[in-house]
Amino acid sequence: MHALNTSPHRPLSVQVIGRTLPLLAGILCLLFISSPALEARKVSRVIIDAGHGGHDPGAGKNGVEEKKLTLNVALHLEKLLKAKGIPVTMTRSNDTFISLAKRAEIGNEYSNAVFVSIHFNANRDARVYGVETYYYGSQGRKLANHVHLRLLSHLKTRDGRIRQQKNFAVLNQTKSTAILVECGYVSNTSERSRCNSYAYQYSCAKAIADGIWAYKTYN
Repeated sequence: MHALNTSPHRPLSVQVIGRTLPLLAGILCLLFISSPALEARKVSRVIIDAGHGGHDPGAGKNGVEEKKLTLNVALHLEKLLKAKGIPVTMTRSNDTFISLAKRAEIGNEYSNAVFVSIHFNANRDARVYGVETYYYGSQGRKLANHVHLRLLSHLKTRDGRIRQQKNFAVLNQTKSTAILVECGYVSNTSERSRCNSYAYQYSCAKAIADGIWAYKTYN
């Protein structure tokens, strides 16, 4: 027989066949018993894709070039993921042009991989700022949610939302779970200054690394 002890002189508890258990412990036990165990996703490797490169500078203004920003973030991310014991492959590690098809091809060399393409944005309206995360497929959406939430937390910027995008080659030609992250707008004066700083680039990488780890850890 189960009964609640509501005596004003004793903490609220559960009476189970003559033995009293703290109420909180009883609830936690029930939750543990009734909830399926969480299993980590198998992520064999992370493919880090620094957007643009070589003769393709990407977006830019006042001497700030997207290709340099993306590579800086990618190199930070590489170190952070390796520190967590996650194998990493870079589509480029220097100022080299890599075709979109080749980037996807690199990603498709591995099973159970995660593909993250890093970019910065621009808009004719210089007032626009913030971060956006694009995905393709159901697993891509889950990864995008984890990464985007942490980008907002780390960078304290405008939420440009997560969006499904079927027309980006690095997303639709990549067989693995893939996202494309737009880390900020170089067309916005204030955000351009932030994007060009070491602290902001490191924060972008840290947010992405934390998001990948959360995706890997929590089902």
